[in-house]
Amino acid sequence: MNGNQQVHIILQGKGGCGKSTIASIVLQALQATYGDSGNVIGIDTDPVNATLTSYAALPVQRLEIIDQDRQIDSREFDRMIDIILNNDGPVLIDNGATSFVPITGYLAENGALDVLASFGRQVFIHTILTGGQAFQDTLTGLQALLASTTAPIVVWENEFFGPVERDGRRFAESTIYERHRNRIAGIITLPRRNADFMRDHAEMASQSHTYHQAINNPAASTMQRHRLNLVWQDLMTKLQPLLQKDAP
Repeated sequence: MNGNQQVHIILQGKGGCGKSTIASIVLQALQATYGDSGNVIGIDTDPVNATLTSYAALPVQRLEIIDQDRQIDSREFDRMIDIILNNDGPVLIDNGATSFVPITGYLAENGALDVLASFGRQVFIHTILTGGQAFQDTLTGLQALLASTTAPIVVWENEFFGPVERDGRRFAESTIYERHRNRIAGIITLPRRNADFMRDHAEMASQSHTYHQAINNPAASTMQRHRLNLVWQDLMTKLQPLLQKDAP
């Protein structure tokens, strides 16, 4: 089994931690790795913010797998599994904070991850830890995923709100990491950069542009395109070992 059979699922119960940003990064990286002919697709299931769908340059389908009562629509969820299995290429799934509990519960109760694995799909769950006041909330989300799933987990440290640490210790130095290190497929840090970088990214996000579009935007300054390219190359360097990883 090779990397083009991967399924990447973004899950975190805390809103505003950067889920959709990270979902777009992973989807862009898959597209850059496997090309336009690699049958890469993204699925946006966020019932509140269809952020991933707003990227016109990305191959994204929207599915309403959460009904009006904030419960799983089993028929739509089953359709999502069929879309994944019928696609000959990697898949990225973005989920909203409000759907975290029903989706994690449904995955566990229905054995959906086992079904994907039985068809040769290599599943990775991506979750986010943030600095600042939301650190504990995001850590609780990670612990819930460790308890309810068996898939390998990629931990993203989003430093936008500050260093992702407790008592000066990073996640890789924590008791949780030591206890579950065999489940952690990778730790990817999004460092907080200076004001110029932050402004560049805010402008890119406001236009729902990919890194490729922003880096090649003739209306942008040379330095703006240079800074965005630095970030993109850094992200690709961090993601390539995961995206090209063969399953055991």
